[in-house]
Amino acid sequence: MTPATTRLLTPKRLLMASIVVAIITITLKTLAWVVTDSVGLLSDAMESLVNLASAVFGLVMVTVAARPADEDHPYGHHKAEYFSSGFEGILIIAAALGIIWAAGHRLLDPQPLEQVGWGLALSVVSSALNGVLAWVMLRAAREHRSIALEADAKHLFTDVWTSVGVVVGIGLVYFSGWLWLDPLIAMAVAANILKEGFHLMWRSSQGLMDEALEPEVMATIQQTLDGFTGSGDKAPIIRFDHVSSRRAGQRRFVDLHMHMPASWSLGRAAAVRTSVEQALMSAVPGLRASIQLLPSDVEAHFYDERDLK
Repeated sequence: MTPATTRLLTPKRLLMASIVVAIITITLKTLAWVVTDSVGLLSDAMESLVNLASAVFGLVMVTVAARPADEDHPYGHHKAEYFSSGFEGILIIAAALGIIWAAGHRLLDPQPLEQVGWGLALSVVSSALNGVLAWVMLRAAREHRSIALEADAKHLFTDVWTSVGVVVGIGLVYFSGWLWLDPLIAMAVAANILKEGFHLMWRSSQGLMDEALEPEVMATIQQTLDGFTGSGDKAPIIRFDHVSSRRAGQRRFVDLHMHMPASWSLGRAAAVRTSVEQALMSAVPGLRASIQLLPSDVEAHFYDERDLK
């Protein structure tokens, strides 16, 4: 994805597009359910309703996350996106339980399907719309490092595979006459939705608990720091330790100690620290680096349980 495309396809714009597509797919899938009376297609329509609710909530949270830091939130509002991901997980689980309830009743009282051709055609069209949007959103989510956008994209992909399973299943019901297969398909859809819902809630909880940066990002940080270490006849040794990191939505944070000779002037030490911070933030987009200066012969406690007492 080119830089110009990345700037154009912002999380906010894509979530607005997701709302529009969700409204269209809800209409199409509801019509598919009405004309066929298939509980499998009903489950597909219910998942699209969850898409709409989660996209609206995601848009609100992305807007909040984009707010600059203020007096009450000096580190910014980036974690708001995790609430969007967690909320979407809860909605997905609720939709899955509703599908299981409806499918259970239909399993006890199977009903014939009507106008299957029209119903499947409407479902295929709506799935194609979701598939295209999900592909674009997932690529943009990686560029913007937006968990809200990623959650919505993955949910849309789940919706697409759900619809594919429903279409295949309804076709089997139509040709075989096995009416009990329709509610079983709906239950299988619900199980898949439940899995995705719990996964999103887990991702959200890890973000709220200050999960560390990805291993590949930490490797880039370490490689950048290695460029400043070394020794020579004139240049004293600089070393780094107690490197810790965390994620907060699109923002990344790293804290570390930089040790240098006690004979250095404060101005020289500050200049080197500035160089290190700039190098880190250039190497890792969206990174905020905080470096504590220490003399080479001084060790600082990084974390001690006694500090909590």
